[in-house]
Amino acid sequence: MELFPLISLLIVLSASFAYINFRYLKLPNAIGLMLVSLLFSLGIIGISFIFPSLKENVAEILNGINFSELLLEVMLSFMLFAGAIHIKFKDLKAEKLSIMLFSTLSVIISTFIVGYSSFWLLNAFNLEVNLIQCLLFGALISPTDPIAVLSILKTAGVTKSLETKIAGESLFNDGVAVVVFITILQLAKPNADVSILSIATVFGQEAIGGIILGGIVGWIGYKLIASIDSYNVEVLITLAIVMGGYSLAHYTHVSGPLAMVIAGLITGNQGKRLGMSDITAEYVDKFWELADEILNALLFVLIGLELLVINTDKTILIIGLILIFIVLVTRYVSVLIPSLFIRLKEEISPKTVLILTWGGLRGGISIALALSIPTELGKDVWVTITYVIVCFSILIQGLTIGKFVNLLKNK
Repeated sequence: MELFPLISLLIVLSASFAYINFRYLKLPNAIGLMLVSLLFSLGIIGISFIFPSLKENVAEILNGINFSELLLEVMLSFMLFAGAIHIKFKDLKAEKLSIMLFSTLSVIISTFIVGYSSFWLLNAFNLEVNLIQCLLFGALISPTDPIAVLSILKTAGVTKSLETKIAGESLFNDGVAVVVFITILQLAKPNADVSILSIATVFGQEAIGGIILGGIVGWIGYKLIASIDSYNVEVLITLAIVMGGYSLAHYTHVSGPLAMVIAGLITGNQGKRLGMSDITAEYVDKFWELADEILNALLFVLIGLELLVINTDKTILIIGLILIFIVLVTRYVSVLIPSLFIRLKEEISPKTVLILTWGGLRGGISIALALSIPTELGKDVWVTITYVIVCFSILIQGLTIGKFVNLLKNK
């Protein structure tokens, strides 16, 4: 299927599902879109018992979409920039220790605990996998996506501090998790150099290189914006920062996600405060808010439709259900350990740890990374397990986080 008809179909489905959710279900947008698209997928599966060719035709269209490339190479750059542009330096500074530890130490702890646990579990079910494959899974399931819960948490009346922790963690841990994933993927190659120096080199090039590139691109964009007063040109410059910066990151082999977070923070703070008029700042905010909403709508619809193309082997589904529990416990541990250090300088309560655990939803980036695993490293198994965990995370955790927060507040 050609690109324009494919995009048109996705937009039509997203608009239709968004209307159904807004008109009838009235769920948070991301959760509602995914639920409707899942029901749509189940409907196609049901009809295909009568018309077998229907599912095959729809699956063929979906297989024509490189979900992993679409998210990691296109959508993620816009979404991270759009998220970062709304976060204030002063809020980040107030929560800097929490965000730094949750987005780095938590990801590394989670990667290893989930990796070793899944290695033991899959081999117990007689599925032969090696440790490096399981660590890849640990890395891809570690990043959190707060899109579906932030609006719910606001209505539940959580503090600004907790909001910043959740938003800041998710912005940076996406980038860190991708870097960890890429590093492990390099080690999984035949005859790979697994010395500490080589691991540190790969990790450092991706992470530090991405931060430096993001700073340079963001600073150049800020200087260009500050030199003119034309909201349409300045919005165009912000687009150039994202598209040009992410392309540079790709060709220089540094972390594009981290680069976009840094560039977004510079644009949203230095750019707005010193380089934009009030009317320009308003247009920039509205443009990126709308772009973020549209991209997230497409993302959650695609997640729901992926049900039509995943492997539904019963054993793998059972393993996925068991790993839901393991991933949740691991999330608690990976938040609890850094919180012990954070308490030395900042206030963080046991209730905050519980909210961060249940509110740590997994999203599209986990599925995209799973889809990017080479076939010889067990791609089909990991995609199915990841899909089970993401669906539970968004639908069950996402729908209950508001009540969970209110329950903790009442206690």
